[in-house]
Amino acid sequence: MIGLSGSSLFGRHLFGAIFLRSSRSYLRIPNKGVKITTDPRINDRIRTPQVRLINYTGEQVGVVDIEAALAMADEIGLDLVEIAAEANPPVCKIMDFGKYKYEVAQKAREARQNQTHIVVKEVRLTPKIENHDYETKRSAVEKFLKGGDKVKITMKFRGREQTRPELGYKVLQRLAEDVTECGFIEFAPKQEGRSMTMVLGPTKKKTEAVAEQKAARAAKEKAAEAADSAE
Repeated sequence: MIGLSGSSLFGRHLFGAIFLRSSRSYLRIPNKGVKITTDPRINDRIRTPQVRLINYTGEQVGVVDIEAALAMADEIGLDLVEIAAEANPPVCKIMDFGKYKYEVAQKAREARQNQTHIVVKEVRLTPKIENHDYETKRSAVEKFLKGGDKVKITMKFRGREQTRPELGYKVLQRLAEDVTECGFIEFAPKQEGRSMTMVLGPTKKKTEAVAEQKAARAAKEKAAEAADSAE
């Protein structure tokens, strides 16, 4: 065996320690327990020495020391909330932070409820559709359009029907003419392979359609209540 001198062993250990230290620095795993919050800073989490203060009545107090602002909030049992962190100095307001968060959540919930989403419905037809089937499909298309939704009409060709695309085109044109009161042709009929598609758009906006539906339901409920009370 070839012996190793003390200096060689020391050098090897030193090199290994440096390698491990550098490896750990590159392989450091972030703390997964840290939560990022979008809430404003409140009370003792506000670190600036001075703030521009607004009291709980909305009155501008002016620039004060953070200790004085905290004391004012504590005196009336409310919170000091940083509402404009980017200002110099930051703007803080004395308020009930729990109530504030509840009101913000309530407004966000109402905004989501008032959002309208336009949906594209689909109705399928065939060139040789029977008249009663056509009327059923037309009623469905009218219902969707009156609800403020777009409707994609798909004409399916089977077998030799592919050689007579004009038959399907005529049916689509007839349908578009029958629903002109509540819809219009947004995309003209276009053939792709064994199908021809047309998109109808609603004449009324989704918001208007939803408002009308709500008003109709309210009127119906009111009429039912009146009938019950009359009995």
